Amino acid sequence: MSVTHILSNRTDSFGLGRLALDERIAAGVGLCSVVAFAIVFLIEPSLAVFPVISFLLVTLYGWVRNQAVTARALTFLATVSTIVVLGLITLFLVFKSTTAFRIMGLDIVTKTDGTLWSSSDRVFALAPMIWGTFVTTLIATCIAGPLGIAGAIFIAEMAPGWVRDIVKPGVEMLAGIPSIVYGFIGFNIVNSAMMDYLGLTTLGSLFAVGLVIGIMALPTVVSVAEDAITAVPNAMPDGALALGVTDWQTIKSVILPASVSGISAAVILGVGRAIGETMPRRSCSGTTRCSRNRCTTSSATPRR
Repeated sequence: MSVTHILSNRTDSFGLGRLALDERIAAGVGLCSVVAFAIVFLIEPSLAVFPVISFLLVTLYGWVRNQAVTARALTFLATVSTIVVLGLITLFLVFKSTTAFRIMGLDIVTKTDGTLWSSSDRVFALAPMIWGTFVTTLIATCIAGPLGIAGAIFIAEMAPGWVRDIVKPGVEMLAGIPSIVYGFIGFNIVNSAMMDYLGLTTLGSLFAVGLVIGIMALPTVVSVAEDAITAVPNAMPDGALALGVTDWQTIKSVILPASVSGISAAVILGVGRAIGETMPRRSCSGTTRCSRNRCTTSSATPRR
């Protein structure tokens, strides 16, 4: 097969070579609308609605004329847009943080004593944030990982059908609870319990934060891991049972190894989703001063 033939097949992956003239014109107008939107949005955002309307009309026309090519182009555009947006966010964060890195140098990640953050004194340090995130992530993973996998195994392989029909939707509903609710529970229950029974005199225990984050990630881990376990082909456990092994040996030696990639993805997805939430961490370890019987939040003090 010649190189020219291979390149022609790749360039025609969207089926453009088989489009009619009006369809090619519509594709060109759609591409111009996307480019115009990017330019106009940077120059005058209030006028960006017009390229959007043009793109929607062209998309509607293409959907009526040739759904396959239009769907392929839309999915490709969505993929490229996701990469571009993430890249722009990264560039924006790097650009806005260059001043702090220029002022502090390597001390921004190595400074661990004295004043660690004071914008008025132009002092910035990331070590406490990095350390706190690492510790709370480790605690949350140790909580959500084993408990989530155990719950997924029970729902998928051990629970009766009627129990599965009740527990599975309930777990998925728990995954939709807002993070502020978990933060409120952590602030009022977890922190209070640790202060009353473990003798903590101040608010802000990393274990409390990690515990709340792990509980918040638990429904996601259970739901995704259960889907991964149920996706294992029935022929694999059936073959193991036919050889005379027990149900637990089948789960341990056949089902779990076959679904380990999905289970690990469930743990990463659940903990990653919870780590990105700031409200539980803010509620449990925010700018709050506590004694044994009273908590006061400095941010709640009205200004005069």
